[in-house]
Amino acid sequence: MKLTKQINKNIFREYDIRGCYPKDINEDISYTIGRAYGSYLRQLGKIDCIVGRDNRYSSDNLADTFIAGVTESGVHVLDLGLVTTPMYYYACYKKNIDCGCMITASHNPKDDNGYKISFGEYQNAKGQEILDFYDFLMRGEFATGDGIHSRMNIKDSYISYLLSSIEIKRPLKVIVDCGNGTTSPFINDVFAPLSQISEVLLYAESNPEFPHHHPDPSVDENMRVLQNAVIELKADIGVAYDGDGDRLGVVDDKGRLLRMDEVMALFVRDLSSIEGAKFLYDVKCGMTLTHEIEKCGVEGVMVRTGNSYTKALTKELNCIMGGEYSGHVYFRDKFLGFDSGIYASLRVLELLSKSDVPLSEMVDSLEHFSSTPELKFPCSDETKFEVIEKVKDYVRGKNYSFLEIDGIRVPYPNAWVSIRASNTGPNITMRIEASSKEQLESLQKEFEGLLHSFLESES
Repeated sequence: MKLTKQINKNIFREYDIRGCYPKDINEDISYTIGRAYGSYLRQLGKIDCIVGRDNRYSSDNLADTFIAGVTESGVHVLDLGLVTTPMYYYACYKKNIDCGCMITASHNPKDDNGYKISFGEYQNAKGQEILDFYDFLMRGEFATGDGIHSRMNIKDSYISYLLSSIEIKRPLKVIVDCGNGTTSPFINDVFAPLSQISEVLLYAESNPEFPHHHPDPSVDENMRVLQNAVIELKADIGVAYDGDGDRLGVVDDKGRLLRMDEVMALFVRDLSSIEGAKFLYDVKCGMTLTHEIEKCGVEGVMVRTGNSYTKALTKELNCIMGGEYSGHVYFRDKFLGFDSGIYASLRVLELLSKSDVPLSEMVDSLEHFSSTPELKFPCSDETKFEVIEKVKDYVRGKNYSFLEIDGIRVPYPNAWVSIRASNTGPNITMRIEASSKEQLESLQKEFEGLLHSFLESES
């Protein structure tokens, strides 16, 4: 392995460093990123960090070369080995080391990989922090030293912490879909101590080929097997996790795929009696959640999409809970405030067990609106932000009011449209919600046609 400056700047994204292995990220690039990361920490006066890796084929090599770069810069590394991203977060708190790196591409295709990096305060780097780090790397002014590489098994401590605040009050049957991702080696140990839970595990063997479906519960097609299993086995609930275990998907007892803003609305109802309760949500969340927040008489805060942003702002704004439409949820009432798909699923089970009402009835008691799923439109990283600016120009020309928290969100009476550039891949995403199917179809026709015309002119 050797230092290299042959690095594609586009892998330095809004929330992390991510690209295709070995095209965009290889062992030399990983070593160079490690040298830069360790040197950057040295400038900040830090000499310790934590590193974990997911179950992708390339993760072992990328972690080893990254660690080599960090230690050769004089920074000590506590190596967790194979862990979920939430296990890595927990280890940082447990060891009082507020910086580190998780080698993962989360829910991206199997050949991708990347780095969720933190420079301090237990928060992932984001936005300008990542661009500044890229500039530092390209200058090549790296420190040298003899950092120590040691190892730690965090599993038992983490699972004990997960379960310490959970109380299941009645028997429940749950179907759990790990998607062959990084939650697979740990899920048995999580559910074994829960005597009130009868679980059926799907695809709980670690396999980075992801042979059954991609481990991304935000994509409807990936949830079909779980939906069918819940119905066939007469389960109370189905839950699914993404590739690195920080996101959750939920299916109710009728086999219906729940949107995460619906699940968050149930949490708001459950937690709203806590004094000063405040809830954070991203721009892709809809009126089911915002109306429930209003009904409960608590404060809600809409922020931009992006795990690194929403997690940091949940803490900064002192919210009791925060979350994203994509499945990240952060609890701060009796948890450390990081996103864990497994912990969020345990909280759903706990909530469900406090009542004899089925999950489907709980969800049906919420207000509902016509909505699209998150629609994705392929668009290159080089042009996607230009397309968003064209959408803004169109909206200005129509004299529509709009928000620019993240991309563009256009509010209407009892409806809204959100269009934004994805920060994890070459896509533009759109979501629309309305009080009637007719209004939804009208808005979708307008803005989908608009996007197609802009994308065709870019190609």
